[in-house]
Amino acid sequence: MSEESGADGPAERTPEDGLSAYPEYAERVFEVAELIPPGRVMTYGDVAEWLEEGGPRQVGRVMALYGDAVPWWRVVRADGRLLPGHELRALGHYRAEGTPLREAGRASEGHVPRLDMRQARWDGAGPRGAGSGGAGSGGAGSGGHEGAAPRGGGAARPQAPGAHT
Repeated sequence: MSEESGADGPAERTPEDGLSAYPEYAERVFEVAELIPPGRVMTYGDVAEWLEEGGPRQVGRVMALYGDAVPWWRVVRADGRLLPGHELRALGHYRAEGTPLREAGRASEGHVPRLDMRQARWDGAGPRGAGSGGAGSGGAGSGGHEGAAPRGGGAARPQAPGAHT
């Protein structure tokens, strides 16, 4: 996955003819990924629950195939480990955005930090710091229906859970 597509993939999400270059489910995953504020993350399972469709594996597949179209580093594994093969690029984004990290212990392979999921996880409840607590913070519960509206307006989406994967 790369931030910008090259010759191997579409340079934009929507071609000039107005038809999507991506499957419909992928477009919905992208909309959620674009809502995640800088410095915050959602798990693959959080995104699937937000969409009320698919599961963590389906979201992971979309991100693996097409994630370069969005801020891919904000959709993560539930255990906080950085995406294998992309650790250094992701780490650069996390540090630039101030995403909370936990330093790796000496026994950790490669001594790569992990995301601090308790602090970094976003529940979809608005801008960073405004009722957007992570797991265990009393943020939005699962099944809520007052999440932020996707870009371009439209109906509000269900809130993503703060504690489920």
